[in-house]
Amino acid sequence: MANPRTAAAAEPRSHYVNDRVTPRASLRQGAPVIIETRGVSRLYPGVVALDNVDYRVYRNQVNVLIGENGAGKSTMMKMLAGVETPTSGQILLDGQPVALGSTHQAEKLGISIIFQELNLFPNMTVMDNIFIGNEFFQRGRINVTYQYQLAKALLERLELDVDPLTPLEELAIGHQQLVEIARALSKDTRVLIMDEPTSALSQSEVKVLFNVIEQLKRRGVTIIYISHRLEELMAIGDRITVLRDGKFVAERAIAQASIPWIIASMVGEKAKHFDYSPAVKGEEVLAARGLTLLHQNGGYALNGVGLTLHRGEVVGVYGLLGAGRTELFKTLLGVFKPDAGEITLGGRRIEHLSFRRRLALGMALVPEDRQAEGLVQLLSIKANMTLSSLRSKRFWQTLLPIRNDKESGAVRRMIDTLAIKVSDVDLSVTSLSGGNQQKVVLGKALLTQPQVVFLDEPTRGIDVGAKTDVYHLIGAMAQQGLAVMFSSSELDEVMQLADRVIVMADGKITADLPRAGVNRETLIRASTPHD
Repeated sequence: MANPRTAAAAEPRSHYVNDRVTPRASLRQGAPVIIETRGVSRLYPGVVALDNVDYRVYRNQVNVLIGENGAGKSTMMKMLAGVETPTSGQILLDGQPVALGSTHQAEKLGISIIFQELNLFPNMTVMDNIFIGNEFFQRGRINVTYQYQLAKALLERLELDVDPLTPLEELAIGHQQLVEIARALSKDTRVLIMDEPTSALSQSEVKVLFNVIEQLKRRGVTIIYISHRLEELMAIGDRITVLRDGKFVAERAIAQASIPWIIASMVGEKAKHFDYSPAVKGEEVLAARGLTLLHQNGGYALNGVGLTLHRGEVVGVYGLLGAGRTELFKTLLGVFKPDAGEITLGGRRIEHLSFRRRLALGMALVPEDRQAEGLVQLLSIKANMTLSSLRSKRFWQTLLPIRNDKESGAVRRMIDTLAIKVSDVDLSVTSLSGGNQQKVVLGKALLTQPQVVFLDEPTRGIDVGAKTDVYHLIGAMAQQGLAVMFSSSELDEVMQLADRVIVMADGKITADLPRAGVNRETLIRASTPHD
């Protein structure tokens, strides 16, 4: 028997509209507006997140929403999903005003959201995460057999070969993202909001997701899609809306849009460009030889890895999901203890030293998962940024451990350097957009005054303008003599930024190429696992 909660509403497929139209005109031309906001504003202390925004979502289409970090995209989506309520203005569903006071209320009306940051429970199974709050009961008990079968079908649809009873914490971030998507698909969804759904997915997983989106459209589901990957938006979208500084800027059919138009609409001025300027390569500062790390369930996370890193050098690490990039960074920094091999920093063996001791010696990591590993969400922006450098004597005074004036001054200078949009450093770090939260994590690493910096997917979830800021920052660190190693799943980013590119597959380094020897074909071939 078909599950009533997974069956999409049977709605006639709408006709494409390629011209920019008013809401009334769109109804006449056969692409009715399913959700509309009128004069919606959202105010936080000292911040106007949304300012009198009129926004339209077109039925049975992929409605792309784009803008720089802090433009108001996630705030708008939270209001449509019932997480936040407007300070002023109206939200209309099928032309009727609605009050969305909770996610449960929004889901009852058929609106589901996949958040940019994972909203899952690591200590629970994959199946329990998919159905939590939406369980299937039979005679007063959860029908575990039915939920298992449905979970397995949903995972197979996403081409994720995982037993539904697997603990979620055993999955990589990209696979956890697919579980989040499976949870949204398990409900009666008319409008599905996807906030950066591919930020942690490999290229093959992105293709699977795009196929799922096409299937959902055929079933009558409307998609709202947020991403900073412009080529991705052009491939999957039907219509695009641009926000800037909390205001509506423009709306177009994708067929009439172009990447230069999108960038110009987002930044409101001539787009920033990053010009590669190699630093002077100095002496070797870090080396690893025969580095091996075993998986808990068998096999190798790292298999005999050897590498060097020099002062003033930017090394890019490229590889598919599960290649071993994150494990490499965490092993070099002491989060994971290697099963074999040696690591030297400035000629000194350090593989036996703790994570804290390596931080004190001048190593720093910006983790891939900023929410779980980079930030303490209960603390302020200032407290988060200085968390790793509180032991620094530059913040001390005679009687008290911290000099607030020095701490605040250092944080303010870092905020200016990183162009973080914030009105008050004592606000909660959760008041910032995802991109600005990422910059806080970057600032925290830099305040430790490191000599070696590891950046694991530093531009994940960051807009095109903020990416350029990060690129300039990486270049500036190299110019100052720091050794920088970053990982990225974006080919163009690695090719544009790195002095040297290391490619990984199945826990091994399969290529170590100078900038002049790098091209897309070589990187793709080296990153593909071979038996």
